[in-house]
Amino acid sequence: MAGYIEDRWINKKKDPTSGKRERTTRYGKGSRYRVAGIPGVRNMSFDTLEDAKAWLRRAGTDSERGEFVDPRDGSIPLTDYVTRFWKEGVRGAPGTIKRVDERVRLHILPHLGTVGLRDISATVLRGYIATLEGECAPRYARQILTTLSNVFETAIDDKRLVRNPMRAKSVRWPKVPEDQREAWPLETAQRVRDAIKARYRIAVVVALGCGLRQGEVFGLSPEDVDFQRGIIRVRRQVQLLNGRLYFTLPKGGKTRIVDMPRSVAAELATHFLQHPAVEVELPWGGPEPEREKRSFPLVLTTTYGNALRANIFNDEVWKPALAAAGVIPMREKGKRWKASRKDGFHVLRHTYASIILEAGESVVTLARWLGHSSPTITLDHYAHFMPEAGGKGRAALDALLGPIPEHVPENLVAV
Repeated sequence: MAGYIEDRWINKKKDPTSGKRERTTRYGKGSRYRVAGIPGVRNMSFDTLEDAKAWLRRAGTDSERGEFVDPRDGSIPLTDYVTRFWKEGVRGAPGTIKRVDERVRLHILPHLGTVGLRDISATVLRGYIATLEGECAPRYARQILTTLSNVFETAIDDKRLVRNPMRAKSVRWPKVPEDQREAWPLETAQRVRDAIKARYRIAVVVALGCGLRQGEVFGLSPEDVDFQRGIIRVRRQVQLLNGRLYFTLPKGGKTRIVDMPRSVAAELATHFLQHPAVEVELPWGGPEPEREKRSFPLVLTTTYGNALRANIFNDEVWKPALAAAGVIPMREKGKRWKASRKDGFHVLRHTYASIILEAGESVVTLARWLGHSSPTITLDHYAHFMPEAGGKGRAALDALLGPIPEHVPENLVAV
């Protein structure tokens, strides 16, 4: 095995005159034994020979396997590691990068930033999670912990940690309540559609009738609408970041095709006649000015011909429509709107999903129209909109097994 132990207090060779191994100039100063000569491993000093031998065995074996992790590299404070090594590798859409940065800056580094990577143990994490649960909702706390776990995984790849402390059995993540989406009754959606400003009525129609997200509605172009085939191609969305608008691909970076009911097609045709599309130019892929700019004729724009900003639309168009439809109270003069998150524009997408499933459409088809990466996600979110799930199978089995015997009590077959 490569590597050796050097005694730095006593000369290796004997003195030719005395025949003894004499003391070096370092005698009594610092650690006595140094382990050196292991490929890819920095020298390490120890006070006792036993410790030096143990290190030599472990480090030499790990070096040969390519698994050596120097504990000294893990002594770097979390803040330094994140800033100097981890942050530059974060990838994703601009909005995603911003959210990751907020989790680290606001919720991770203030608590753990001064602690060395190798010192963030299961004990430390249990206390941190308890604090986090008092500050954040369970779902957001899990997002923060996922980001922290990613930092540790990167540190393992960088040979600064041996294992991820977030994976310890005693480190329990906050539990999240069942992730069920809430939908409006169709009558409520119709009231809001009729109450919203005429110029923006089509936004409600497309979101409710085709399940588009708000940014996708804002990025819709007449070029995406195929009246002959009865479909809409969802190719882009308008996003807002740091006060700047930009075009980007739909969520998940994938375009998709959705079915367009005839009623939606009729409303779109009318809207095109009354409000011709306006060409809008924005950066593509992010808000930075140096980004490539692209232009598209947009179905929905402001009265000045600009792309819609979600924050302004929600405050000046959406919430007044909710109040006019009786969904939320009118805003008091000088005060903010009192609207809950469940009444945001996204509720139209949930209502669309509930209508589709209650009509008997398959989850696979709905997942494709919604742009979900897997039907499992659709089921997790919207299974409660399928009260009759299993009814067809039950009827088929009853037909197969024959009539119910007369002696069976009625209360047992009432289902």
